Amino acid sequence: MSKKNQSGQSKNKQEKDLKKKAGKKPLPAKSESKKTRAKEPEIKKTKSKNNPKEQVKIIPLGGLCEIGKNMTAFEYKDDMIIIDCGMAFPEENMPGIDCVIQDYTYVRQNLHKLRGILITHGHEDHIGALPFFLSEFNCPVYGGHLTIELIKHKLQDKGVKQSNIEMTVLKNGDKVKLGAFTCEFIRVNHSIADSYAVAIDTPAGMIIHSGDFKIDFTPINGKTIDLQRFGELGKNGVLLFMCESTNVEIDGFSRSEKNVGKSFENLFREASGRIIVATFSSHVHRMQQIFTAAEKYNRKVCLSGRSMEQVFKIANSLGYIDMKPNTLIDIGSIDNYRDNELVIMTTGSQAEPMSALSRMAFDSHKAIDIAEGDTVIISADPIPGNEKPIYRVINELYKKGAKVIYASLADVHVSGHAYRNELMLLHTLIKPKFFIPIHGEYRMLHLHKELAQSLGMPPENIFIMKNGDVLSLSSKSGKITDNVPADAVLIDGMATGHVNDRILSDRMHLAQDGVVAVAFTVDDNTGDLICPPAVNSIGFNYDEDKVALNNAISQKCIRLLADSSYIDAAVEKRSFREHLKSFISAKTGRSPMLIFTVSHTADGAFEDLNYYGDQ
Repeated sequence: MSKKNQSGQSKNKQEKDLKKKAGKKPLPAKSESKKTRAKEPEIKKTKSKNNPKEQVKIIPLGGLCEIGKNMTAFEYKDDMIIIDCGMAFPEENMPGIDCVIQDYTYVRQNLHKLRGILITHGHEDHIGALPFFLSEFNCPVYGGHLTIELIKHKLQDKGVKQSNIEMTVLKNGDKVKLGAFTCEFIRVNHSIADSYAVAIDTPAGMIIHSGDFKIDFTPINGKTIDLQRFGELGKNGVLLFMCESTNVEIDGFSRSEKNVGKSFENLFREASGRIIVATFSSHVHRMQQIFTAAEKYNRKVCLSGRSMEQVFKIANSLGYIDMKPNTLIDIGSIDNYRDNELVIMTTGSQAEPMSALSRMAFDSHKAIDIAEGDTVIISADPIPGNEKPIYRVINELYKKGAKVIYASLADVHVSGHAYRNELMLLHTLIKPKFFIPIHGEYRMLHLHKELAQSLGMPPENIFIMKNGDVLSLSSKSGKITDNVPADAVLIDGMATGHVNDRILSDRMHLAQDGVVAVAFTVDDNTGDLICPPAVNSIGFNYDEDKVALNNAISQKCIRLLADSSYIDAAVEKRSFREHLKSFISAKTGRSPMLIFTVSHTADGAFEDLNYYGDQ
């Protein structure tokens, strides 16, 4: 066959092949078409979900205009989820109160809607109220690995049964569908391991809750905040950003946790005696750096403080502590080592009265006495309002000859919360349509609102909310439409409930002026007093004045009752109390609580006892 014929046949064959292929799509194009078609339903779904008629409710039950007890409910029709369930410490005007939690009235009324509770991290202001919450409500709990283990330990410690509580560990990028909400955990940096923000895909649009965070490019565990994911979500469109406001007052960027490690190494190298480091027991990364520095300078580490021992045990079991097997020693064996071979890691960075460091400072620790030559490092900043107790402990440590290092003297602490520039970075990545500043006192929320406005957000799209406010939010608009119960619930010993103002007022009264108790004994045969009223006082007057003043009070009572035919009725009258209060105030300049008891006797036998408190 000639080359010409071969060429012609070949050409005809190619033309046939091309015609044949023309009826089909090329494989690569087919593959691309499939991908495009796979995305199309998502785009349509997103558009339908962002229907202006679809509204989601955001209901903060704690954590706004205050520090602590963070808790927010998200509701859409018959579905509700909650983020965080923390406690707050009592304020100065709450004597005898152990902690403060949220009012669960709204949850109780809508329990049938509750699909689960998501915990951003394991600090007390985010998990501290869970024992109270889960003892009443049974719902799934989701959190990071360390967070879930800390919750389990806390529930066990408080005697809450866990057999019917579903607890699930989530990690970066994991998603869980809870009713109408699809929730995704996004890794952030913070002063505790396994901290996350939460992205909530709702029928109204995407909501991002920051949790507590900072941006640390050199974290101890090597896991940086997932800024890429925040950027992706921002590119796709975010309806609402809820961002913490703790350090909004501080310009710039927060320092890396690694800075503390460098300071530890310098201090450990210079110390000639024992080193005692006080830090938050939950700060696993700080704990790691103490072990690293100790091993570098051939020191053993022992733990002091119940919470420190518990958190270390949990963190070590999860593989979060990298140390040699023989570095950790029991506190009971420290006498077997020279002072320059020891590091003692302890609780008490906030000078809590029963903490290990406080007991060391005031000579009540069972195993450790502060001695000259000790170096004490307080690796924490004082919680606002807690400066006086901390400096009291520092003074005692100095008196005992210790060298004390704290944040104002050296770089032994960095914040776990974002500064202004970090907040601005996250805002610009996320580009939300609406914004709620959270986690802070009112001034912090207000400054965070100003920061968002400086980045171009319209002021009408920013909501400074109060606990209990209900924000109804659609893809087009948002409005505070309701308010639900969100009063603080005070935990007093074993009692849980609303400790009313009267109880707190009585306690403050007792603390300030003490109490005077007057006991009257009446002869029922005559209606007269059998003996002068017996007066006793506690926390009111000094011992040298006590007898004379008590006698004067007794005689005043006799004069006030001189014309009374029925002593019980006279003692019960407000006028009797007011006259006696005026008499005591004129004598002492103070106004103690008054308590009266009236007992009756006939023929030498007591019949009854009537009590009249200070009304």
